Amino acid sequence: MIVEYEQQGSSRAGYAKETLKNLSEKLSSALGPGFSVDNLENMRKFYLVYKDEYNKHVLQNQKSETLSRKSAKLKKSEPVARKLGTGQKSEPVARKLELSPFKLTWTNYVILLRIEDENERKFYEIEAVNENWGKRELQRQYDSALYERLILSRNKKKVKELSKKGHVVSRASDAVKDPYILEFLDLPQKDTYSESDLEAAIISKLEHFLLELGKGFLFVERQKRIRLDGDDYRIDLVLYHRILRCFVIIDLKIGTLQHKDLGQMQMYVNYYDEEVKAPEENKTIGIILCKHKKESTIRYTLGKDNKQIFASKYKMYFPEKQLLKIVRGTV
Repeated sequence: MIVEYEQQGSSRAGYAKETLKNLSEKLSSALGPGFSVDNLENMRKFYLVYKDEYNKHVLQNQKSETLSRKSAKLKKSEPVARKLGTGQKSEPVARKLELSPFKLTWTNYVILLRIEDENERKFYEIEAVNENWGKRELQRQYDSALYERLILSRNKKKVKELSKKGHVVSRASDAVKDPYILEFLDLPQKDTYSESDLEAAIISKLEHFLLELGKGFLFVERQKRIRLDGDDYRIDLVLYHRILRCFVIIDLKIGTLQHKDLGQMQMYVNYYDEEVKAPEENKTIGIILCKHKKESTIRYTLGKDNKQIFASKYKMYFPEKQLLKIVRGTV
């Protein structure tokens, strides 16, 4: 009504603020709370952003309904009592439930409406539906620049998939981000904590940590002890990825990544592949979380054919989204 009647179909906000104020007063008086000027502006924007998607969805439902009716004519009609006795919803009710393409809460859509880039908005919408994100988690994932971080490690084809399918995990590199954002640990940004402090903080906020890692991660154990040739080693964190069907080993480093750290992770990964994983499971993934890393050291230590071991930086604060856009070359 605001767009088509008050604005005569114009998508521009070229109408007096007084118009929304008057509408707000009338609607609030007639229908109660929920029709503030800001909320009406959000409703207007929601309509402009999603009307084409809704119309497309309705058209598809109409086509589907027409095909269903044609198909029904070819079949013998069943007694109404038999249909009602199945315990299933009748067709009209089922169709009504399928009419809306919108699966999130209004508060989630208010957050999505603030995202100007259409591909980015679609990505967060898909992930919010698939991962059942509430308002707080959606806001946190957006503030942590999840979309930009995933783009940095993907080619053009994979980037396009993000806005159509969301975050699809089909290989080891898909499950890894760089950087990881650990602001929820509430640790200082300076090097005033130890690796033990970092691990303890992660365990205390394990649910948040698994959400930051992404879909598919399950916790197995911490400080896993292995003994080789009389020497004891302890793996910081052992996880399992249910989609990739493999173990994931995480080593924590508070400083700059060294080649010896990569060699140690290679040993852990080889051990798990030979001694722990089942024949039907896939190869183990190793992720080293560090404050700083040197790309040449990683490249020449692991080799160009490496597909199992990854080094990712972690940050204790939300990154500058504009800076990530510049890095990926979109600004």
